[in-house]
Amino acid sequence: MQEDEELWIAMAQRGDPQAFTNLVETYQSPVYNLCYRMLNNADDAEDAAQETFLRAYKSMKRYDNARPFPTWLLSIAAHYCIDQIRKRRMTLVSMDESPHIDITDDTPDPETSLSRAEEQRRIQILLEVLSPMDRALVVMYYWYEFSYEEISKALDLSISAVKSRLHRARRSMADEWERSKQQIKFAARENHGKVQSPAF
Repeated sequence: MQEDEELWIAMAQRGDPQAFTNLVETYQSPVYNLCYRMLNNADDAEDAAQETFLRAYKSMKRYDNARPFPTWLLSIAAHYCIDQIRKRRMTLVSMDESPHIDITDDTPDPETSLSRAEEQRRIQILLEVLSPMDRALVVMYYWYEFSYEEISKALDLSISAVKSRLHRARRSMADEWERSKQQIKFAARENHGKVQSPAF
């Protein structure tokens, strides 16, 4: 950890609001990205990120300096998002919204951006098949490269549970990927078999 970051943490623990603002500016992108991966909605991710920093601010005095600050912060975000997903499912909120993908008009390569957007959309759909906890595991392991030990501490799981859940999650995503490919092939055959009327 950089010296200035260690200083910000120490000052934030003493109640310095500017020091905490510096930490927010440093980690707002990774926190938001984790929340978006978990919640699949830009507005919800923004709210979750704000709630994460609010909870972190209130808990700064209890933060253990022996623990990596990013791991601690992202674990707060993950736990909050897990709770939100569970609430969604309990209240039967519709999950039909399309994921928010930013494609700017001034991109030098629109086709590449579109293919990336499609890839991100498919990944997000694959994440949707996982339980809230397994989704957090996958996001932390693959997008943030957390170790088994870090995930274990962040999500209060044993290391063996982390490994088995990751294995199960990968299999679930692979199965869903195969199903989606079969659906695409079937739809393509159906469309190919249709005869269009000539336009006069």
